[in-house]
Amino acid sequence: MLAHLIRNATVVDGTGAPAYAADVGIADDGRIAVVTEPGSATSTGTGTPSARTVEDATGLVLAPGFVDPHTHYDAQLFWDPYATPSLNHGVTTVAGGNCGFTLAPLNPDRPQDADYTRRMMSKVEGMSLVALEQGAPWNWHTFGEYLDALEGRTAVNAGFMVGHCALRRHVMGPDAIGGQPTPAQLEQMLALLHDAMEAGAWGLSTTQSSTHSDGDGRPVASRHALPHELLALSRAVGEHEGTQLEAIVAGCLDRFGDEEIDLLVEMSAAAGRPLNWNVLTIDASVPDRVPRQLVPSERARKAGGRVVALTMPILTPMNMSLGTFCALNLIPGWGEILSLPVPRRIAKLRDPAVRAGMLRRADSPEAGVFRRLAHFGRYVIGDTYTRENEGLTGRVVRDIAAERGQDPFQCLVEICANDDLRTVLWPMPSDNDPDSWALRAETWQHEDVLLGGSDAGAHLDRMCGAPYTTRFLGDCLRGRKLVGLEEAVKMLTDDPARLFGLRDRGRIVEGHHADLVLFDPERIDAGPATLVHDLPGDSPRLDAKAVGIVSVRVNGVETIRNDQVTGAVPGRVLRSGRDTRTVSTR
Repeated sequence: MLAHLIRNATVVDGTGAPAYAADVGIADDGRIAVVTEPGSATSTGTGTPSARTVEDATGLVLAPGFVDPHTHYDAQLFWDPYATPSLNHGVTTVAGGNCGFTLAPLNPDRPQDADYTRRMMSKVEGMSLVALEQGAPWNWHTFGEYLDALEGRTAVNAGFMVGHCALRRHVMGPDAIGGQPTPAQLEQMLALLHDAMEAGAWGLSTTQSSTHSDGDGRPVASRHALPHELLALSRAVGEHEGTQLEAIVAGCLDRFGDEEIDLLVEMSAAAGRPLNWNVLTIDASVPDRVPRQLVPSERARKAGGRVVALTMPILTPMNMSLGTFCALNLIPGWGEILSLPVPRRIAKLRDPAVRAGMLRRADSPEAGVFRRLAHFGRYVIGDTYTRENEGLTGRVVRDIAAERGQDPFQCLVEICANDDLRTVLWPMPSDNDPDSWALRAETWQHEDVLLGGSDAGAHLDRMCGAPYTTRFLGDCLRGRKLVGLEEAVKMLTDDPARLFGLRDRGRIVEGHHADLVLFDPERIDAGPATLVHDLPGDSPRLDAKAVGIVSVRVNGVETIRNDQVTGAVPGRVLRSGRDTRTVSTR
């Protein structure tokens, strides 16, 4: 007898093949037992087992569970086993441990390293420090112990890279910042990496990005690594089954430099494994960016590697503030002003000469992709906190500035100053034009471009990228229709599953794990991002409701019904080798 039977579904199986009507039966072991014509998977004389529970999916689409290739749920899964809101939006498998940042390994001889890691994650990934302190047990030292601590307590499937910063910190201690490992220390790092992958780590993640600083404001540990160290670690990855590389360099934000291209290509070729990076920004007003960013992919294939760019299929809204750390701090020259105490910060921002200098830096080539943030007339005012700003919420800065006879940046500064810089700001995207969307649709078809890059679990009060799956599908079905439904589902399921070598996931076929999403094609979408206070310590984060998701199943067990968690935790920690197969580049 089947555990559950979904009847009369419109199956989009993840392969890109045309949708078809079918009954889908799930066995007690959480795998898909039968996919058959409607009406045949019953107990009425066909020989196919009956089911303990049955649901009618007439008019609904049944797809494989979505795979998010870039998240930071490493800590959140301890206090939120449902990885919300990703699970609500149909994501059944998440890849964590990205950008060189993981919670393990931790050196047992330096208990203070856990505090350093928490403060680093709070700064570099925008996680609540209180939530990190109160919400996770921190009862591990090795990477295997960290994975064991998550085993059996998650509603999603989760796999994790091991972070380069943690390896360096474990071996070198404070010298990991600014120092170079001795030959013996490099051997210790390699041994730690091998141990992590033997325990199930998916591979190595690292960062060389100029935007990544620790809780003390210093460049994170992996930024100090030289190429020979990165290549040695990459070669170690290639010695284990089902492993990968993930790397961030400064040029990921705009255009790669020649040395960065060489590094990405050499790392992938040395490992003989795919390397993915995050995130490819597509903007028709910068036509040379996409070709430049795909040069590593072209060169890697010739060198025996593979470099894959992650890109988002939606424009993820991000809120800003002049009062707290956000993307504005990453504009060259802005961080030193925006880190001043609030009274001094306001005084500086009110100085016309200072503002003029800030705008010059923001519009310079060195600002790269952050140049988009300097169009202050396009900002929308969010929450305000004082009588002076009453009635401004929802209004566009350029309109307010015109009424007041001010330039937009001056106007924005005065509004924020009235709130002691607490005003919430929402920049309208400058790349929401038809040409940019046409370029996105074209770029998505490249063999080394993959949808993803949500950063879910990070930057919690600034952005909410988790709903990209439902918003993208809604756009494909009822909006711009840049991609057909079958291709869109493949891009969210089978494509990332194949990149990571996930065993028996990403498609609806008999024998595969029953990671399934049942949705209404007439309604599927994502609601607006709203601020909620549901983290440990009542800390805030942005959340977004899923629209049109009827049911989500992980390993055959229902975890979501009508956007509500069921309480079940059938997810698995996916370990390299056991749950992933090698995706060779050679």
